[in-house]
Amino acid sequence: MMILSDLRIYPIKSLGGISVPEAIVDEKGFRYDRRFMLVTPSGNFITQRTNPHMALIDVAIDQQTTYAALRVWHRNRPEDVLTLPLTLSPDAVGDTMRVSIWDSENVPAVLVSEEADQWFSKVLDLPCRLVFMPDSTRRTVDPAYDRRDAQGQASVVSFADGYPYLLIGQASLDDLNRRLPAPIEMLRFRPNIVVSGSSPYDEDAWQQFQIGGMDFYGVKPCARCVLTTIDPVTGQKGREPLHTLTTYRQWRHKILFGQNVLPGPGSGGLLRVGQPVEVVSQVEPWLAPPELG
Repeated sequence: MMILSDLRIYPIKSLGGISVPEAIVDEKGFRYDRRFMLVTPSGNFITQRTNPHMALIDVAIDQQTTYAALRVWHRNRPEDVLTLPLTLSPDAVGDTMRVSIWDSENVPAVLVSEEADQWFSKVLDLPCRLVFMPDSTRRTVDPAYDRRDAQGQASVVSFADGYPYLLIGQASLDDLNRRLPAPIEMLRFRPNIVVSGSSPYDEDAWQQFQIGGMDFYGVKPCARCVLTTIDPVTGQKGREPLHTLTTYRQWRHKILFGQNVLPGPGSGGLLRVGQPVEVVSQVEPWLAPPELG
């Protein structure tokens, strides 16, 4: 039986992730997932692709305060902690700015605080600003892979690269690790949903599946980039896993690993680790299942 074996959220894009026992499904992604993002003073997004040092900034949700807060710190300076609200209420919203992320331009965002800007600029040695995506912002997914609802409304996403959810089967990573010179952890690929009990790369073909009574749709394999070559423990770049993935997971000059996922129209609810995963329908995968050499 296939089960949901891990749930992960990444409150600030390209910083550390958090493994959680349960997560609330929203149309933009899991609640609190990639609602914050670092940008240049001109509003262009910043990630580990160009700043690998970001891998060393960790985050945690602090439930001990009156209101749940986000704690942020550099792994080498754990005593210097920045505390942020997990969300910004409408009455607390301050100045706004337009930001860009990939092909999404002029996305409305809220500036969090001067304190946050100064903290990140100092830690990264890079002028930057921290922004938040309010509920009113609707950043749409690529229309070529969208599944519009009955009213024709486009699917939306947070500050994630392109889609609200990323799913990877644990068996796919296990198969990759058998091919690598040294094994790597799942967090290299930054998934939201990890499924155990499937065969390697089964998720490539999942057109529709259900977890916790909610529908999800696999719409596009995830094309992987140099970010996967950054060791999340050290922040150092290497050649793996892209070097090995190129030998058997390359399609039209793109390296595929994991499945981008959209929630079903009107989906909402709570996912919990341990819930069964049921595949409703499948399509022909973009890549043929590989043979283990």
